[in-house]
Amino acid sequence: MHALKRNRPLRRIVLASAATVSAMVLLPALKPHTAPATGSTAPAPSAAAGATGGSANGGTGTRTVTGDTVPTRWGPVQVRVTVEGGRITDVTAVRYPTDNPRDREIAGYALPELRREALAAQSARIDTVSGATYTSRGYQRSLQSALDSAGL
Repeated sequence: MHALKRNRPLRRIVLASAATVSAMVLLPALKPHTAPATGSTAPAPSAAAGATGGSANGGTGTRTVTGDTVPTRWGPVQVRVTVEGGRITDVTAVRYPTDNPRDREIAGYALPELRREALAAQSARIDTVSGATYTSRGYQRSLQSALDSAGL
């Protein structure tokens, strides 16, 4: 007779429970997301179009530079940086995932933290926000491209 048959009903219950719990834990990984429409969105501004004022060598003028749009698993991320006198004075997330309430919740706590980190570090070498790994990595890459365009 098979080991999971009549003489071991508790074993069947434990294995069935473990399988159910495993399935429930893995189920959120199948969250469907749609890729951004490539034809309907405006192209990302180039560094030349995103920069205003100042000189290219990090002079004393105020310049605003928009970084590359970075595609992530949950949606695109793009950052705009304001540089004054060779220092980052402001960082703004221009694009970020907002397709559903969970995306908006994550952006609500992650983006202010990423902004604080970027202003404190004065670079794109910032920590990833727990629970917002994809958004954080996209933010870092877009921030780095903006800083590269600004000459920092």
